[in-house]
Amino acid sequence: MLIFIIIVLGISLLLYLILGGADFGAGILELFSSKKDFGRLKNLTYQALGPIWEANHIWIILVIVIFFTGFPKIYSVFSTVLHIPLLLMLFGIIARGTAFTFRHYDAIIDKSQKIYTRVFAYSSFFTPFFLGVCAGAVASGKINLEGQSFYDVFVAGWFNLFSFSVGLFTAAICAFLAAVYMIGEADDDYLRGRFVRRARNANIATVLSGFLVLVIAKVDKLELYDSFFNWISLMLFILATIALPFLWFFLRHKRRWLSRLVAAFQVSAIIIAWMSAQFPNIILLVNGDHMTFYNTAAPESTLKALTFALIAGVLIIFPLLAYLFKSFNKIELGKK
Repeated sequence: MLIFIIIVLGISLLLYLILGGADFGAGILELFSSKKDFGRLKNLTYQALGPIWEANHIWIILVIVIFFTGFPKIYSVFSTVLHIPLLLMLFGIIARGTAFTFRHYDAIIDKSQKIYTRVFAYSSFFTPFFLGVCAGAVASGKINLEGQSFYDVFVAGWFNLFSFSVGLFTAAICAFLAAVYMIGEADDDYLRGRFVRRARNANIATVLSGFLVLVIAKVDKLELYDSFFNWISLMLFILATIALPFLWFFLRHKRRWLSRLVAAFQVSAIIIAWMSAQFPNIILLVNGDHMTFYNTAAPESTLKALTFALIAGVLIIFPLLAYLFKSFNKIELGKK
């Protein structure tokens, strides 16, 4: 039961980053777009995200439910010690969703449109950034539950270079995914070429920020760095690297779905490598007494009920989401 719950948890995190992360990335692309391309990019963003963007939050909700029910100690520590970056992340989600809706449905076209756009773009960057900060904090080994001050307990664990580097890495991944996904949505060669260049730049940013994460982990002598170079992680990194020329081959030959699958595979390989390096730990503490899946799990009766609920949820959620994507894909095809 516990292994099944952990697998569903890992898949949910992956899907949130691959699907929801691409949504955030679309806003990041707007943030760094030129005035010349902004209008067309704005329309394309709504066309691509409008039908399904809210559905992507189901994965983070599922993650929260699993932690709250199956690992209540983790949920308690995470939501308490990291309440500042979590609050900023949630604020970003709300601000982004509000601005995305208002700038499309507001009947009055005035200066407020610029405000909506700026809120959407900046919150699209800061939301995945603080998501990455939280991920970096739990892996840094700097969380101190026995600290003597507010700063020691609620700030020091996440306000550090390693957590910030993971935040930048997460934002770069989102931009990379969005650029690759949006290439297939572009309706002309000029816009498609612009997205190819953005995908290239985001790919470079992802590599550089990922390297920065490893350098800071090495300098800070983090436990995660030593455990990162296991055979599973190394194999996944090799596969992600091998996939890179295939990605650019498919992009060059306008293979829309193959390029998206390869990009999603690369990101999945990186995240799974991270998970394998940290497993079974969830939160690494300063004193070395880490919180794991095993020493924080709920009673067996609770895990059993959660397992049955997840099985039922998977049987319902996946078919309905597949139908949602298929339905809107048919609508777009019908328009063309």
